Amino acid sequence: SSAASDVYKRQAIQMHRKNKIISLAIMTASLFTMTGCLDMEPVSSITDKNMWESEGQFTSFVYGVHSRLRENSFNMFVLGELRSDIYNPSTGWTGESNKVEEITSNILSQERPGLSNFAGLYSNINQINLFISKAADTNLLKEADKAYYLGQMYGLRAFYYFHLLRSWGDVVWTDQPSTGFEIGKLDKAASPAAEIMEKIKADIQSSEDSFGTDYSFRESRTFWSKAATLMLKAEVYLWSGRRMGGGSADATVAQNALTDIQSHISRETLDLMPNYTDVFAYDDKGNKEIIFTIHNKQNETDLFGGSWRNNLVPQRATLSLYYDKETDGQFELNFNGNMYYPVRNELYDKFDNLDTRKQGTLKAVFTMDAPHDYVGCFPYKYRGTTPSGASERLFADDFPVYRYADLLLMLAEAKSLTGGDPTAEINLIRARAYKANYDVATMGYPNMAGDKDGINEVLLRERYKEFMFEGKRWYDLRRFGDEYVFEYTTADDSYPQRLLWPIDKNTLTNNPALEQTPGY
Repeated sequence: SSAASDVYKRQAIQMHRKNKIISLAIMTASLFTMTGCLDMEPVSSITDKNMWESEGQFTSFVYGVHSRLRENSFNMFVLGELRSDIYNPSTGWTGESNKVEEITSNILSQERPGLSNFAGLYSNINQINLFISKAADTNLLKEADKAYYLGQMYGLRAFYYFHLLRSWGDVVWTDQPSTGFEIGKLDKAASPAAEIMEKIKADIQSSEDSFGTDYSFRESRTFWSKAATLMLKAEVYLWSGRRMGGGSADATVAQNALTDIQSHISRETLDLMPNYTDVFAYDDKGNKEIIFTIHNKQNETDLFGGSWRNNLVPQRATLSLYYDKETDGQFELNFNGNMYYPVRNELYDKFDNLDTRKQGTLKAVFTMDAPHDYVGCFPYKYRGTTPSGASERLFADDFPVYRYADLLLMLAEAKSLTGGDPTAEINLIRARAYKANYDVATMGYPNMAGDKDGINEVLLRERYKEFMFEGKRWYDLRRFGDEYVFEYTTADDSYPQRLLWPIDKNTLTNNPALEQTPGY
């Protein structure tokens, strides 16, 4: 929509006005530098008197916070998916190098940490801390806008810390902005994971309180909302319920958060899209299934800066050597990349042929000569657009963080943990997947489950098919239990502590109070 297309353009216009850009540029550079060192003790300050003088400047900063989220979205995708059973631990079917082998093979180390400086998330947290500190006492904002913005900030801070908690366990907590430093005063020790979890839950509550009764979606659902906070709440409490001793009590909180969304937002506004591929259509961004999405658009930015998507599709010359069953001939796709992040060949057979998610998620490659033997596959979920006159496809797709399908499957999970019946939610997902071929007697839960399949396996299987390439699979396996991680991924069960990520050498040097993740 036009609103979505202007989300970050408006930010750029406002942030470059006279007497604002100088102050903001200095501030931003200083903030990024300081948080890169994890300096959480401000001992000097910068002059920002020209920054917080109008309502527009506060609003501009909110757009900036969301823009920074987009810039970090690739790292959050890596944390949530790349170590899972979606990706090939070695070389893929094209024979090109696997440039993330230490991640997909789960052979991370201090020397090869996969990501450095806690994936850059502290820079964004520091921006949020700055906004909260400035907004707390301002009278420049309308009360309704101020409350909505604070709801966003508390929700996003909890969102970032939840990534940190699931990835590193014990991490540094800070809720104060850092605007300066002195050499030798960089020490800040990590807080225990249990304390971090309590602070995440407190931020979620602050977000809920700030939003109050406002369940609106703004900027074509590219702005954080109360519904996004409630989705995060469900995910957080399912994690603490399964992994941190919260049990059925925490699962009940998760269930209530999800039904809160359902009871306050109509199905005309929030529901499953009729067809699976409709969710990701370039020309229908912010559709009714989306709860929160990271926005991209032609002439603005590509999905994850283009690198991830282009590293998952073959070169056009390579693709020309293979057969496409859908066209009964050569591929007619104008994709052109490198398979540097190869996916596993067996992904294609994880779906049965009647499941529309199969063709909506993956593209199969076969030998040119009959009988056209299967060779491998590549991601087909995000298809982007081809600008007028262009020869190659532009992957400027939105990246969904939360959508209604996730609400349904988390609700099924919460019910399964509290003695409820998850049948209705699971079967809504499966009915959409199989469309006209759906037969509840053979395809509906629990009829489709094998003799040894428990509800955990059923839910993990549905989430695997539904959310492939949406940054969730590694986190899902971790949430359900380490036994699922070791069963499905390359992780070595001899080193259970290595399911967390190592801290890189530079970060340990810059903050001597930190200790390396146990197991490394």
